[in-house]
Amino acid sequence: MFVLMGVPLQSVFLQRWSLRSSFVTESPAEPTTPPSSSGTLRAAIDIGTNSMHLVVARTDADGGFDILTTEKEMVRLGAGSGEMKELADDAIERGIRALDRMKQVAGSFGAVELVAVATSAVREASNRYLFLERARNEVGVEVDVISGFEEARLIHLGVLQALPVFDERILLVDIGGGSTEFLIGEGDDVLEARSMKLGAIRLTQRFFDGGVATPESVEQARHYLRAALAPVAYELGGHQPTVCVGSSGTISTIAAMAAAERGENLRQLNGATFTRAELEDVVTRVTGTPPDQRKALAGLDQKRTDIIVAGALLLSEVFEAFSIEQMTVSEFALREGALLDRGHASSTSGESRVSNLRRSNVRRLAAQLDPDPDHADHTALLATMLFDRTSGRHGLGSHERELLEAAAIVHNVGLFISHSSHHKHSYYVVRNSEKLTGFTDHEIEIMALVARYHRKSHPSPKHAEFERLSDDDKQTVRVLAGLLRVAIGLDRGHQQAVRSLRVFDRDDALVIEPVARAADTNLDLQIYAATERSGLLAQALGVDVLIQQRQATESEHFSS
Repeated sequence: MFVLMGVPLQSVFLQRWSLRSSFVTESPAEPTTPPSSSGTLRAAIDIGTNSMHLVVARTDADGGFDILTTEKEMVRLGAGSGEMKELADDAIERGIRALDRMKQVAGSFGAVELVAVATSAVREASNRYLFLERARNEVGVEVDVISGFEEARLIHLGVLQALPVFDERILLVDIGGGSTEFLIGEGDDVLEARSMKLGAIRLTQRFFDGGVATPESVEQARHYLRAALAPVAYELGGHQPTVCVGSSGTISTIAAMAAAERGENLRQLNGATFTRAELEDVVTRVTGTPPDQRKALAGLDQKRTDIIVAGALLLSEVFEAFSIEQMTVSEFALREGALLDRGHASSTSGESRVSNLRRSNVRRLAAQLDPDPDHADHTALLATMLFDRTSGRHGLGSHERELLEAAAIVHNVGLFISHSSHHKHSYYVVRNSEKLTGFTDHEIEIMALVARYHRKSHPSPKHAEFERLSDDDKQTVRVLAGLLRVAIGLDRGHQQAVRSLRVFDRDDALVIEPVARAADTNLDLQIYAATERSGLLAQALGVDVLIQQRQATESEHFSS
């Protein structure tokens, strides 16, 4: 069983199940009296293609949380950008203003930590750096761009807090503005996850301009969706889920419309269900009603009158592809998952869990693609030893150490493509892998660049990916890649001849003394190779780097 902050998740769920009847979505932004004075106040913002969502909650020692407020703003970040290859200037402006307002709301409640994650629209945009830099510089928020698979994992974590499905095998479907995430989960395990470029805004722009639906456009959209969904339904259908869960605004809106047609006025949608027949009735109503008249449809979110056709048709084809007869709604999704995930990382037990998840995914990638993973593991050991014993020079912390270890483990995965320029291939593989769940997009970029610079040329302003980094991140890449280069040199023969390191930090030089595995081992090759590769580290630390095999005198300072 998954342990959350030292308590089984199922226990946490039972403790927090009262939230189903107590939390209110889209509550006012004024601070209210918190339900408890203990615990840590945290906030999370989900920056989606269609909407931006904020949740502020008080998290406690057992891993549960009490929601203080939620906020939603229809930003349409992915609107007007065709296939979402670029964020429009006005969309960026709307996004920055909304982000600033949500940060102010979080601050008004006294949140000590705010995590912001961005999904499809920002993830796919070639000019995403404009938005990210403005968020950092103007709003003071560091936005993590997450992969579709990481998005699915976090949504799953949120859903497990909202519904009693821990002991079920679930199919999770989350329809966003730019993408749809599918996940098969059982307990806390993610068995499979897929992210597809199918979303309500994307499909509206392609088939239903202005929300106008004609018989021809509806049929074209259905044919397109059937072809797109067939492979993922084949790949995931064999898991035979017992429960289907839906999250996101599109699915909640459909559930509300189905309830309204039954004559029900649901005070909250969490746990609500609707059938395939009710979904098809919603499809009939929205496709048969002109956009300017859809506001009269009971249960329809007024801000979704243009994109509901695409969203409803997409869900209809998902039901068909997976043979779904009924769906249960979760009002917890990405923002709650991100809040919980960050809460885990802030605790000792949670840090171990998150680190283990990340490390296992890194090792899985290396095991599949690196012809000599033992060399990579030993290189990672030496690199982290160097990191620890030069900390007085580089001043980096545990987070950067973890990224160095991960980059060292995967630095040779590019050999799967070819030996020639395999450092560049490693960058591409790491940067685009779907297996590195648990890491943010920014972390993956740092890892990929450190792997890219493990050999050949040093980081350069001529390299576009490196040049887009902040000054601090550039220095981090230089230091980590410099340490990795020396570590690789110290295992030049792939024989793990160097078992440990001693580092002497003098005023004029950093002396690295490798310790042989056996007393009679000759390390001339390793010392020569490491010396040849020490230039980047010397440049990054601003000191000469000397690598030699000898005993240290008592007067020298030994960094351990």
